[in-house]
Amino acid sequence: MTTKEIAQDFLQLAAQGASREAFRKYVGQNFKHHNAYFKGDGQTLMLAMEEDARQNPDKIFEIQRALEDGNLVAVHSRISQKPEDLGMAVMHIFRFEEGKIAELWDFGQAVPPNMPNENGMF
Repeated sequence: MTTKEIAQDFLQLAAQGASREAFRKYVGQNFKHHNAYFKGDGQTLMLAMEEDARQNPDKIFEIQRALEDGNLVAVHSRISQKPEDLGMAVMHIFRFEEGKIAELWDFGQAVPPNMPNENGMF
């Protein structure tokens, strides 16, 4: 399995509420992340992902594209917490060490109801 495939499977599992499995399978021992809303350790992020999946059982998660460059993988996705939501564009950047996720950054931008850009976000 390539690191690009690992990153995508990790995100799919987490979105489905299987964050414990995602972390067990793919995250390295010294993992750290850069989400500003949570402590930087894996346990905190894993539990936050689990809680989000519990609170949003109808979440729609669609990977739009994934790029791999050396030990880095970027995944551009669309996430809607509920089917009727416009959703968000999200970018996850993974850094790998020895085939495991060592570091994670994530950024999001809400899809506006009236978008002047005719090209859209996806």
